[in-house]
Amino acid sequence: MTDKHSAIEPSFADAILAISAATDLSEETRRHWRSSLTGIARAFDQPLELIPARYSAIRARMAALHHVPLDWVAKTLANHKSNAKAALIWFAKEKDVLPHGVALSPAWDRLRIRLTNPSTRYRLMPLMRFCSGVQIEPEAVDEAVIDRYMDHRTRTTARASDAASRRILARLWNAGIGNIDGWPQQRLVEPSVKAAEGPGWEDFPEGLRADIEGYLAGLNRIRQNRTGQRIRPCKPSTITTRRRELVAAVRMAVQVGVPLGSLTSLAALIHPDVAEKVFEGYWPKEEEAPSTYTINLSCRFVALAHSVGGLDEAALRKLGDLRFTLEQHREDGMTPKNLALIRCVLTDAVWSRVTNLPDQLMRQARLERRHAPVRAAVLAQIAVAVAILTVAPIRLGNLAGIRLGENLIKPGGPQSNYFLAFNKYDVKNRVPLQFKLDETVTTIINEYVHDFRPALTRGSNADWLFPGESGGHKEKISFSTQIVNRVEKSTGLRITVHQFRHAAGALILKHRPGQYELVRRLLGHASVQTTIKFYLELETTQASEIFTDIVRNRLEFRPDAS
Repeated sequence: MTDKHSAIEPSFADAILAISAATDLSEETRRHWRSSLTGIARAFDQPLELIPARYSAIRARMAALHHVPLDWVAKTLANHKSNAKAALIWFAKEKDVLPHGVALSPAWDRLRIRLTNPSTRYRLMPLMRFCSGVQIEPEAVDEAVIDRYMDHRTRTTARASDAASRRILARLWNAGIGNIDGWPQQRLVEPSVKAAEGPGWEDFPEGLRADIEGYLAGLNRIRQNRTGQRIRPCKPSTITTRRRELVAAVRMAVQVGVPLGSLTSLAALIHPDVAEKVFEGYWPKEEEAPSTYTINLSCRFVALAHSVGGLDEAALRKLGDLRFTLEQHREDGMTPKNLALIRCVLTDAVWSRVTNLPDQLMRQARLERRHAPVRAAVLAQIAVAVAILTVAPIRLGNLAGIRLGENLIKPGGPQSNYFLAFNKYDVKNRVPLQFKLDETVTTIINEYVHDFRPALTRGSNADWLFPGESGGHKEKISFSTQIVNRVEKSTGLRITVHQFRHAAGALILKHRPGQYELVRRLLGHASVQTTIKFYLELETTQASEIFTDIVRNRLEFRPDAS
């Protein structure tokens, strides 16, 4: 039996066969259990033969299922989960299925007994059971075996299978060498991790600390860039990130051999002779390309060089060349996480569930308004936010900060539709935004403003569309969390406020291929090149759809027999 094409322990298919042959179960129970196990397998999108017939193995995956993408009602999913659990518990008793998986072979069991640390034993037991199931003895464990195990773990469990989990596994395995009697001598490779070790803040030269503090204090004020344009203060979270970057850069410089005492100022840290060593420290020779963090750090150093001074023209030019070299390795386009979201958005019926959600939430809010006015108002708030985001994909800061009469206006009078507008000073990249909201969104906003919003103002006369508890607008993080959680609960799609922008760009290009300027204008990008670089990957999907249409139309063409 190979683990590549079948489970290493009894599977759902085995459980269904046992249920079908059971004479102590009623026909109704057998039918419900078989139907639910088959339904859960469809929900997992896996063959019955690959899913372990052990409740502890699939409990987390079942809990993560959502009824909406499966086209079930919530009660149907709950019934399938309950039936599947009952069926697997019965099967475990009937066939003596071990609660934690495959029985250990004698050799592996001897090693298990010698593992006295409960945490180590817990983390290594799945590997031991896997190897026992595929008849691999401890002495034969190597990188190829770990590859097989991690692949099996990805396909059959909800456990993480990333570099961090592999590093933990390798460390625990290697720790047994020489310390546990009979432990195999074969060492496993531990994926590297960048350590945060180095001198503490108090060890930094006084001049460097003063420069860093001065630079960070400047970020908290309105300032001018090199072209004279006024820049608004940075958010506290941005300033915290800048501090961490600079502290990490100093530590990296020391790690690669730069004497800490020589870093007497920010100018000394960002000098190209030092900066080059720092970038090389972040970009090991065995890696083909630098990380995005390293590329962004080079941009930060160039900006610092112009703002704090201290470098001559030759040094500035060399620092710019270093940045240019790193920029050539920057990957354009979306992250895998955003691409996964876009695949969902471009799938038929998924996006319609999102666009229909505001109406559903408003209906629910009306039902709850009399007996729970605040909860109903919050539902209406989320309905308005989603309605706006589906047609005007703005950033979270702009969404939370919408003011009635300033950003949300009716130029044609009380009976006209709303316009949503932001001047350039309120937008992240200083590009003014303007959206004409249709009658559907206008109707939802009108009902919210007149019937629900008063329950949230708490006597305040502030003009925020989404008022908060202290007289200002609603707090951004909590508002974002409410939107994300409600959309996921109601539609099965987990999408952040910012990802509505990605969805909008993808939907435009799906229906208007190549019209990047349209996307740029909707999203408010400063340059169409930014839009093209970010969304160019979607052309592969569009090309695939067009080619499929060509193939299908060709296949449907049937010339006359004559």
